[in-house]
Amino acid sequence: MTSRVANALLTARRLPGVVTAASCRVHCARSSVVSPAFVVGSRQFSHTPTTRSGLNSLNEFTEEELMLKESVAKFANDFIKPKVRAMDENELMDKSVIQGLFDQGLMGIETDPEYSGAGTSFTAAIIAVEELAKVDPSVSVCCDVQNTLVNTLVRQHATPAQKEKYLTKLATDTVRSKMWITNSYEAEIFLVFANVDPSKGYKGITCFIVDKDMGVQVAKKEKKLGIRASSTCSLSFDDVKVPAANVLGEVGKGYKYAIEILNEGRIGIAAQMLGLAQGAFDEAMEYLFQRKQFGSLIGDFQGMQFQYAQVAMEIEATRLLTYNAARLKEQGKPFVKEAAMAKLYASQIAEKASAKAVEWVGGVGFTREFPLEKFFRDSRIGAIYEGTSNIQLQTIAKLIRSGYAK
Repeated sequence: MTSRVANALLTARRLPGVVTAASCRVHCARSSVVSPAFVVGSRQFSHTPTTRSGLNSLNEFTEEELMLKESVAKFANDFIKPKVRAMDENELMDKSVIQGLFDQGLMGIETDPEYSGAGTSFTAAIIAVEELAKVDPSVSVCCDVQNTLVNTLVRQHATPAQKEKYLTKLATDTVRSKMWITNSYEAEIFLVFANVDPSKGYKGITCFIVDKDMGVQVAKKEKKLGIRASSTCSLSFDDVKVPAANVLGEVGKGYKYAIEILNEGRIGIAAQMLGLAQGAFDEAMEYLFQRKQFGSLIGDFQGMQFQYAQVAMEIEATRLLTYNAARLKEQGKPFVKEAAMAKLYASQIAEKASAKAVEWVGGVGFTREFPLEKFFRDSRIGAIYEGTSNIQLQTIAKLIRSGYAK
């Protein structure tokens, strides 16, 4: 076990990571290395995926997961938070933040240590996404796409040679991308879904691993309402030649892979929206219990108490939906309906919590001096990507119907 990996989670010093994007969604990458175990203080913890037994609370986490939660929260608040406003204004992710994600081991959370990953659980990835989103949803989605979409596709469908070449990069220093291509400005590796035989319709769609140096050109960079530091660009593949060795999985199975991975990705977006809601709520609550009006703290007025009690309850409901879906997925049980419910509800509560937070704080909440207006802008994407709200409702309805219709 390397010393840099040893201190990774709690000391926020060294573990590998990655960034991604795709073309049905295009996904990209770079690279880093992780070890089979990490050490916190004088104790050593295994990276073996967690197995849970018994009837446990959804708020019950393993010691490793709690340590990860604490470590990511510290990294986000101490290192990322001071850079959030500048990244948003410049619409550009600070390179040191991306490198920090890799160094913390947050870009290859489920990837096996054999490929320099942390080798931990899906729930651990969701914890990391939530904690990062409490500070900056732009950074959170970078970590989310890398872990729940790109890395998973490569882990599940790549050949041994492809895993050796690309999983290690994705865990240690390479970012990936997709269409609309998230992280495309920073990405070095792309998962491209292209139709090799249009006569077969969607059955001709195939997934390819495409290195940027094969001739991929980053074109227009979109100017967005929210998550501005997370790049979204168009890509040009003119005259790009990809060898047959770079087909990911089976020819013609790309559509199937994309749909399957989106179900998992929805849990990641639910975690992002959950973290956003909690982050906005926390910022507002600190203000409410510092600011006084008519001799009383704003947070002590009954009319205000009713409002924040309601939102707190809804954030907790979001957390339960999200972690229930994560654990179902981790246990190999059906989770598509639960993932859709979590993503849909989380996006709704993120919008509500951030909007209410702006109102509670008053005029200052409408200014850029406070992070609340940014949380509100960032929340709007939750109802759009990884499937719109109507798509989630359709998925939920279809699965409910299957349980009743003959």
